[in-house]
Amino acid sequence: MNYRIGQIVPSSNITMEREIPAMFASYMNDHPEHIFTFHSSRVRMHKVVAEELERMNRDMGRCAIELADARVDVLSTACLVAIMCMGHGYHRTAAQALREAIDANVARPEVMTSAGALVDELKSFGAKRVALMAPYSDALTRRVVEYIEAEGIEVQDAINFSIEDNLDVGARDPLMLLHDVKRLNTHGVDTVVLSACVQMPSLPALQLAQRQLGVPVTSTAACTVRQMLKLLELEPQLKGAGAYLGDCQGLD
Repeated sequence: MNYRIGQIVPSSNITMEREIPAMFASYMNDHPEHIFTFHSSRVRMHKVVAEELERMNRDMGRCAIELADARVDVLSTACLVAIMCMGHGYHRTAAQALREAIDANVARPEVMTSAGALVDELKSFGAKRVALMAPYSDALTRRVVEYIEAEGIEVQDAINFSIEDNLDVGARDPLMLLHDVKRLNTHGVDTVVLSACVQMPSLPALQLAQRQLGVPVTSTAACTVRQMLKLLELEPQLKGAGAYLGDCQGLD
């Protein structure tokens, strides 16, 4: 079976077009009967500041139409903070707006957002208390924490790195997260979100951090893949991307 994965990607994002295909490549290794191809439409964004994030949101409808023209099977936004900075529950509003933008199109893909994937899959996994790391400013990180808590999930602790330039976020060494996480209060949490940002790379560190901490570890990108697989009615399990995608190595 062939599937097309569509993503609306910030123009300066250099991570989601690596990490999402890498996780699906792991899936295809175990399921060679399925083939996934990846298709993107881009919206302008250089700095992770509220004004640029709001402007980016206004241009997503165009991207949805372009991806629908490619007959993608699932369509997702690929910027968590752009959605969460718009106010509590906005991932539902954004997804509906994207559906309406492509309503006249012959092809109607499954529509989701990376922000919605994080909160939905935390709930689906049964996480009630989490700790997270993000590259954002103090103010944007507070908005992310408040957004997640408004969805009924307690954020016990959050560490942020105050990186404004989005290219600098994408260039960050993911293995640095293994040292950063030592400063995070993970006592008693159900999940550690190693990267609450789809631009901050984390995939190479997910499994290592899970073994280091002994608790389930995930990322927004991993939750995005989990939700994509579920929308395609495929089992959300693959190797090397933490417990949320079925790899429970390091957990008792």
